[in-house]
Amino acid sequence: MTNRAIELALSKDSLDKTDIVAILSATDRQDLHAIRDRASEVLKQYCGDEVYFRGLVEFSNECVNNCIYCGIRLGNPNVQRYLLSEDDIVASALWCADKGYGSVVLQSGERHDRQFVELVERSVRRIKNESRSERLPSGLGITLCVGEQKREDYERFFAAGAHRYLLRIESSSPELYARIHPANQKWDDRLACLRWLREIGFQVGTGVMIGLPTQTLQHLADDILFFREIDVDMIGMGPYIPHNETPLAADHAEYGWQTEDAYRTALLMIAAARIALKDINIAATTALQALRPLGREEGLNFGANVVMPQLTPMDVRRNYLLYEGKPCLDESAEQCLDCLETRIRSIGRRVGCDAWGDSRHALARGARADTTARS
Repeated sequence: MTNRAIELALSKDSLDKTDIVAILSATDRQDLHAIRDRASEVLKQYCGDEVYFRGLVEFSNECVNNCIYCGIRLGNPNVQRYLLSEDDIVASALWCADKGYGSVVLQSGERHDRQFVELVERSVRRIKNESRSERLPSGLGITLCVGEQKREDYERFFAAGAHRYLLRIESSSPELYARIHPANQKWDDRLACLRWLREIGFQVGTGVMIGLPTQTLQHLADDILFFREIDVDMIGMGPYIPHNETPLAADHAEYGWQTEDAYRTALLMIAAARIALKDINIAATTALQALRPLGREEGLNFGANVVMPQLTPMDVRRNYLLYEGKPCLDESAEQCLDCLETRIRSIGRRVGCDAWGDSRHALARGARADTTARS
């Protein structure tokens, strides 16, 4: 029999913190199945059964930050740094358009210098212009994930043609955020950036890590309430996986979650976010697959509707390791595409081709949309 608190939570249209904690506390198989089924029901009602691809180009691992959980942090002397050329960035994106993805994600470590900002701006403008076709009359949808920037630089990116931006809060708790970042990185600054992005007109995404040392289910429940409060359009979150060349790895060994707990709770976070927020986009992240071979499929079954196939050139892909055990390092972009299409079909879902796949939440708000692309 389903736990009564979980049963009550799943019967509600709007979840409060007690409901979310009840969902995140589930360990019984029957409870997990009930939560999964409810999340799937909400997903299909509000978003349909399509899974949208975001071709992921990790175009640089150069970073000015020293986040204590991240493998490409500035203070890691063992990282071989790289920066793709503008032509290579654009070529990867155009391959993505040719294969019917509809959208691309340009992700990198954080830099603020003029050379970097101008590279991003030029790349976005070229991708937008050169990817226009009969199938994509408005060109590729473009998501940026390049960290905290000045407001005027966000405005430049938006004017160039990017319309989605992912900036993970990592934790909605200022105290927990401070424990995993150096003193010069402020939670208030991260929040200000998220607000600027929305004011400028971006569809805004954020997310958290699940299973951080000292993190509790109450923290995670507050994260979902935070997502609702700031009215996010998309979420990318997954289990925290330590990188051995980071300071947080030592804390994880002493205070961290067990792998099984982090993995299960990550799936439950996807489900709780889907049930609570309904029509947003949620990614099934590669970190899930790093812990379990079918992790991304399970993420989709628990309410996710976005996956991010690897397009990063294979000669530099191993240099973009935020955590240990990252999957798909040895698969070409073509192999990654074939693998993911097979995985998605295996769970009875279909790929949304040649469409930006914007969240219905954003479209209902009147955000910039590709009205001509087809799914």
